[in-house]
Amino acid sequence: QVQLVESGGGLVQAGGSLRLSCAASRLTSTSYRMAWFRQAPGKEREFVASIRLNIGNTYYTDSVKGRFTIFRDNSKNTMWLQMNSLKPEDTAAYYCAAQPLSRHGITSADEYNYWGQGTQVTVSS
Repeated sequence: QVQLVESGGGLVQAGGSLRLSCAASRLTSTSYRMAWFRQAPGKEREFVASIRLNIGNTYYTDSVKGRFTIFRDNSKNTMWLQMNSLKPEDTAAYYCAAQPLSRHGITSADEYNYWGQGTQVTVSS
């Protein structure tokens, strides 16, 4: 069973930066896509960014393009989300997720098999 553990959340002022980490265990190959989702109170979980572990292709939701960067180090089984120019509307619980590349719904939470426990990001104005 794949296990994902996030870290790095916290409280930051608008315009500031945070880096989230997701450590994966029991990933037996790089034939996975990993992603970040977020969920604000009263809202549905929404896709933020994804990366293919084998070739590194990335994909972002429009609202974070140019501000967030997703990257990974397969030798460390770790993925990161660098978040710059944070806005109050980025406030949410952030979740790490993974899916085999055989699944095709990149932005749909239902298409991801494995989830971390989440880490809170709060951006004050």
